[in-house]
Amino acid sequence: MNILIIDDDLGIRETLGTALETQGHRVETAASRSAAEKKVRNGNFEVAFLDLRLGSENGLDLLPDLLGLSPRLAIIIITAYSSIETAVAAIHGGAFDYLAKPFKPAQIAQLLERVTSTRKLETRISDLEGRLPKPRATGEITATANPAMQRILEMAQKSAASDATILMLGESGTGKSVLARQIHNWSPRASEPFVTVSCPSLSRELLESELFGHVKGAFTGAVAATWGKIAAADRGTLFLDEIGELPLEIQPKLLRLLQEREYERVGEAKIRMANVRVIAATNRNLKDAVAKGTFREDLLYRLDVISFHLPALRQRPEDVPSIAESQLPMLAAHTGSAVKGFSVAAREAMTRYSWPGNIRELRNVIERATILASGDSIEAADLPFSSGEDAASHPALGGLFSIEEIEAEHIRQVLKRTSSLHEAAAILQLDPTTLLRKRKALHLD
Repeated sequence: MNILIIDDDLGIRETLGTALETQGHRVETAASRSAAEKKVRNGNFEVAFLDLRLGSENGLDLLPDLLGLSPRLAIIIITAYSSIETAVAAIHGGAFDYLAKPFKPAQIAQLLERVTSTRKLETRISDLEGRLPKPRATGEITATANPAMQRILEMAQKSAASDATILMLGESGTGKSVLARQIHNWSPRASEPFVTVSCPSLSRELLESELFGHVKGAFTGAVAATWGKIAAADRGTLFLDEIGELPLEIQPKLLRLLQEREYERVGEAKIRMANVRVIAATNRNLKDAVAKGTFREDLLYRLDVISFHLPALRQRPEDVPSIAESQLPMLAAHTGSAVKGFSVAAREAMTRYSWPGNIRELRNVIERATILASGDSIEAADLPFSSGEDAASHPALGGLFSIEEIEAEHIRQVLKRTSSLHEAAAILQLDPTTLLRKRKALHLD
C-alpha cells in the first residue's frame, strides 16, 4: 500500500518507514501539518500514521482535514501518551485505529491486514448497493458474431488498462452500462467501487449535490453534510449515465474534474482531489447538442478521449439468439418458471424482429414469455410479435397507405414497446417535445 507517516520526530519517521518498507509498502513522510496536507492533496495514500502530538499541534485537529482531502484514507493515530479518552476521541474523529508507542512490526502488519480486509468489505458493500436499483441488470457482453461489436469489445479490453475517459454512444438499451461495468471489471480498479450517476434523474440542484457532495447548510434542506458520488468512487470508476442530459450549469464543474482531477463540494471553498476513472454514456448526438448550445464543446472533447458507438440490436440480428439464451436462466429464475430454452420458431421470430427497444426490450419480452410459456420451451406464440406486429414487417409497408399513416403506426409501435417518452424520442430521433405533440395528435395519451 501507499502509506504516509506524519510525525515531527525524525527517528520515528525513519524507524517506522523502514519497518513498513520491509513489509513491502511504499512510504512517504511529513513532519508538519502543512506538509501532510500537501502530500495527501497531491498523493494517493491508503493509510496514514498520524502522531497525536505534532509539534505544538494536536494531531486530532488534523484528522477532519485529512479525511476531507481523502475520505477513504485509513488514519491510524500513534502516540506515547495513550489513554482511553484520547483513543475514544480519535475513533470518534474518524480515525481507523489507535496505536500506542512503542509498537512492534507484527502489530503494524496485523493492523494493515485489518485495513485491507475492511476496505475490501466496504468496496463489496458499495458494489452490491450499486447493483440494488437494477436487480435485473445482467452479466457481461462476452461473445458476439457481429464484426462491429467484436471491434468494440477489443477496443474496450485494450482501453480498460488505462485511466483514459471513455464515452459510450448508442440508442437506449444497447448495453452501454453493462459494457461500462465490464471495462471497470477488466481494469486495475476492479476491486474498487463502480459508482453510477444518472444525469436525468434529479433536478440541477440535487444532481450537483449528489455528484459533488455538499456541506451542512449549503442550501435549504441540507441538514447534514454529504460526500457525494465522486468521493464514493474514490480509486474506482464513476459512470455518468445519459451525460447528454447534464445541466449546462454543472458542465464547467465536470470539465474541471476531468482536466484537473479536482472539485469542491456545494457550499464549500476547499479544493478536493479526485482519483476516479470516468466513463460516460449517452443516446444523444452531442455534436448536435453543442451546435444548439446545450452542451459545452470543450467538455465533449474531454469526454471523447476514447469512444464506442454500440450498434442497435436490429443491426446485429446474428447475436439475438445467443443474447436471449444468456438472459433466459436469470429471468426464468426471477419469475419462478421452469422454461429452459426456445423453440426453433421462436428463435427465428426473435431474429426477424427489429427490436426498437434493443436489449432492454429483449429482456422484457423473454420475461413475459417465461410467464406465458406452458412447456419447458418458449414458443413463437409466447412472443408478443409472433402475429406479425413487428414494425419492420408491418403490412403498411409497401401497402396502399400514405406516409402519414405509416409514420403514425410506427410511432404507435415504438411508444408501445418503450418504457418512457424520452426513450421513444431517442429511437425515433425526435425532440421529446415534438413527440409529445405527435402523440397528442394521434390520441395516444
